[in-house]
Amino acid sequence: MTTHSARVISETIDVDADAVYDFACAPERLPLWASGLATGITQEADGWFAESPMGRIRVDLAPRNAFRVLDHDVTLPDGQRFHNAMRVTPSGTGCVVAFVLLRMPDVTDEAFENDAAHVARDLGTLKALVEKQKT
Repeated sequence: MTTHSARVISETIDVDADAVYDFACAPERLPLWASGLATGITQEADGWFAESPMGRIRVDLAPRNAFRVLDHDVTLPDGQRFHNAMRVTPSGTGCVVAFVLLRMPDVTDEAFENDAAHVARDLGTLKALVEKQKT
């Protein structure tokens, strides 16, 4: 059995957790803040699909839930499937959005740091979008 190392990347947002969750869980809004899906996402009969830098990917999202879990699985064109754990946690009058970045085997230090920076940028974009809507 192999356990992957991980890094939790988080962003505090000065907006109510439910409002952030409602915004972030809508698949059609993903391209606004998830840069890997910048070209858009479409719903087809068998799920959500997007063109990404890796090619056409499938995105399976957690169903809406009271715990504000935004977990999602991404299936790459070659069939590899990756689970991404993400959630919105209330914090005072705002919230914290946290993403668990798992380090896959054979990922270099540089590639892992680039992935972490990418996630941090995306969470920063999400923050900017929802905080702007608040004003």
